[in-house]
Amino acid sequence: MSAPPAGPDPLDFLDIDALLSDEEILLRDTVRNYVEKEINPNIADWWDDGDIPHRDLAKGLGDLGVFGMHLEGYGCAGTSNVAYGLTCLELEAGDSGIRSFASVQGSLAMFAIWEFGDEDQKREWLPPMASGEVIGAFGLTEADSGSDPAAMRARARRDGADWVISGSKMWITNGSIADVAVLWARTDDGVRGFITPTDSPGFSTRRIKRKASLRASVTSELILDDVRLPDEFALPRVASMRGPLSCLNEARLGVAFGAMGAARSCYETALRYAKERVQFGAPIGSFQLTQRKLVEMMTTVNRGTLLALHLGRMKDRGEVAPEQISLGKFDNVRNALEAARTGRGILGAAGITLDYPIFRHMANLESVYTYEGANEIHTLIMGRAITGMSAFKA
Repeated sequence: MSAPPAGPDPLDFLDIDALLSDEEILLRDTVRNYVEKEINPNIADWWDDGDIPHRDLAKGLGDLGVFGMHLEGYGCAGTSNVAYGLTCLELEAGDSGIRSFASVQGSLAMFAIWEFGDEDQKREWLPPMASGEVIGAFGLTEADSGSDPAAMRARARRDGADWVISGSKMWITNGSIADVAVLWARTDDGVRGFITPTDSPGFSTRRIKRKASLRASVTSELILDDVRLPDEFALPRVASMRGPLSCLNEARLGVAFGAMGAARSCYETALRYAKERVQFGAPIGSFQLTQRKLVEMMTTVNRGTLLALHLGRMKDRGEVAPEQISLGKFDNVRNALEAARTGRGILGAAGITLDYPIFRHMANLESVYTYEGANEIHTLIMGRAITGMSAFKA
């Protein structure tokens, strides 16, 4: 008589690995091993200190081929969007700040140059950014124009053969550690992007401190005091909001995947803890309420990972719409945040310490809920898609 089949794997309940190719699993496991070796032993201290060893991280992630990995040529790995998403998932299982470091570099700064730059710009900037030698930032958001980037005040004006940029940008990841920033500014011809070396005269930064979220990430204000750039630093292939918005859409797929990395870390931590923590003479994992909480967390991870994977496959086929990626970002981040809160409750008082990753993930996800398009904005993007009516302006 044959033995009954084994039950589902608690860490892969729906056997999602069966939907991945051998190459995708190898790449994912390579990034997972890097996170377990280089990130996890140190991340609590980095988060507590509010700083990261950015040059070491840039070299390590560059050696892995993470930066701009889904782009073709110019030193980029040319992987699938699914492979990029799985990488984001593993990086965010370490910390949302680490995934942000990589996605701002690859899906925002590098993508902008790759998509809208000319050949000379691509050849000059993309190889050193792919290797991690050059760190990039993406300057779009301003203090008074977060969810409404079209209201930006930064302006670039012609002065002979040069451009002169004035204004400021706010909440810029990598801002104070970047070697180059892709800045977006109004011009007489529309919104243009500018490749801006951060040692340019008139360019300065102010690091934002006292953050209670994304502490293992450098966030800055960029101050642009008549920054002068030759014309060859302007991105030539776009002069509208389509430029920066398409970059944001590129990054949002990684957020949809990445949020499930944070949720998975919280679930696996809570599951281990519930099996070991004894109260009233039994492991708390044997209690009905705790099992319900764990099942809810497990369901979030499996459902959200399937959603992200489906969107990644659609993007690889060239069939995904921005509104569909909005659904992934909208739903996965809010559910990951709820899973983190549930996991914190399972750990009780221990859940608020940095000895476990859950509270750190929970605090980080509060920022992820807002950036790359606030939850409310994605709601309206999808609302417009299903009704045909825009609710952005009364």
